[in-house]
Amino acid sequence: MAATARLPFWIKSAEALVLALAMCFSMGASNSSSRFYSLNHKLMCTCGCAELLGECNHVGCTESTRENSELSAALAAGETDQQILAAFSAKYGATVLAAPPTHGFDLVAWIAPFAVFAAALLGTILLVRRWAGIACGKEQAAIPADLSTLAPDERERLERIRRETGANGGF
Repeated sequence: MAATARLPFWIKSAEALVLALAMCFSMGASNSSSRFYSLNHKLMCTCGCAELLGECNHVGCTESTRENSELSAALAAGETDQQILAAFSAKYGATVLAAPPTHGFDLVAWIAPFAVFAAALLGTILLVRRWAGIACGKEQAAIPADLSTLAPDERERLERIRRETGANGGF
């Protein structure tokens, strides 16, 4: 009986939580200043400073001033974020976008760093395995315990290695 009485309480609590989350995520979504801030941090300044449009700190930078005014005009015209980014990309080229697009050939810019990292990691693993002498299941040739069975030039080479390294090297 007590469990059934608590059920509406938990349902109402869950509804209140969902409503609170929806309010938190929707706050500022329609605010034009937050959209302006978000968009000018998705664009690069074209003055050559290699900074985000919203972060360009050159005193009297005419490019950032002009681009920010274009962005404000586009927001005032009611364009969507995608339309604004596409218009800037069409006007200034794809380099105006802070992050490359995720479609077509531009997808390579997202995949290449991970592919290069994976190839370098694989190469390093193979190199270390080769240095350790366990590459491809091959075992190193064992040096015979009796050096008298070796050719004289091989005995001389092993003796020189022993003298130079100061170790017996297992023989």
